[in-house]
Amino acid sequence: MAKDYAARIPPDDLDPRIEALVNDLIGRVADKWTMLVLEVLAEKGELRFTRLSELVEGISQKMLTQTLRQMERDGLVKRTVHPVVPPKVEYKLTLLGMTLGAAFCGVWVWAAENLKQVERARRKFDKQSGTD
Repeated sequence: MAKDYAARIPPDDLDPRIEALVNDLIGRVADKWTMLVLEVLAEKGELRFTRLSELVEGISQKMLTQTLRQMERDGLVKRTVHPVVPPKVEYKLTLLGMTLGAAFCGVWVWAAENLKQVERARRKFDKQSGTD
């Protein structure tokens, strides 16, 4: 799909807003916490904050709050506050969040298909550079 897009819109005609968005999203999705939250919500569906914090191993409350707020701002998650006492807040992926998760599944496929080649290349490099 990326090749098709690049063929239709030459790089010199690329909308700078698209480039900015791609750079921003790569930075965000490359963030370990965003990827882990995305993965957990894709697998488990709608979750309360506490349950999400239990399933995203190692994340602090502060970092989970910041990650969820940024994901909500980007339209990747929907936050639902239920009017009960105590308040019940749940998070779920939006369609946009699901499609982003699906887009990055390609990285997993690539890694599975190329793991041995990457490991060989790393061993060769380490041996040649004396870092093994």
